Amino acid sequence: MSAHAKICGLTTPDALDAALAGGAAFVGAVVFPRSPRHIAPLHAATLFERARNKAKIVAVTVDADDALLTEIALILKPDLIQLHGSETPARAERVRTLTEAGTIKVLPIRAHEDFAEAETWEPFVDHLMFDAKPPEGSALPGGVGARFDWTLLAGRAFRHPWFVAGGLTPDNVAQAIRVSGAPLVDVSSGVESAPGVKDPALIAAFLEATRSA
Repeated sequence: MSAHAKICGLTTPDALDAALAGGAAFVGAVVFPRSPRHIAPLHAATLFERARNKAKIVAVTVDADDALLTEIALILKPDLIQLHGSETPARAERVRTLTEAGTIKVLPIRAHEDFAEAETWEPFVDHLMFDAKPPEGSALPGGVGARFDWTLLAGRAFRHPWFVAGGLTPDNVAQAIRVSGAPLVDVSSGVESAPGVKDPALIAAFLEATRSA
């Protein structure tokens, strides 16, 4: 069975339409002002309403406080909140209670020992996402095109469907799926023509490559 894809950091109608037309299972709105893909909750709500009941809407956050999470929940009404910061399992439970949305926790990976947190997190989230650790000194926790060794995931089993992320492109996503065994994949910078600028043609190519893996 082919993997399912999340297209993240969408900010324009044409990019979102390309994701939906290509069969993306998840579409992501990054609510984090330091990101070039940041979109305010009200703008996101207007844009992503066209995705409702077609794909799962994911709000990507980084150590968001209760006020921002409440705003996201009330205005955007996402299916899932992605936790991309230094959140704890207790915080994830609070996020679920506050937003009534499911949760995705991103775990940065560089070596075998980085998977130690996965067992701790599994009871508290709907999905884990294994992303490459950003380069030293990076101002962003993800979306920088870094990748990790996918063989680190080969043969691992997890409680829920999980994502592989980090440096994926239309050219390498099929290999990433085959090597890692990932049921879900996530892409952002790999389908952009410039930082924060999604390319509908690259989105379509990524989704086609995911289906054919």
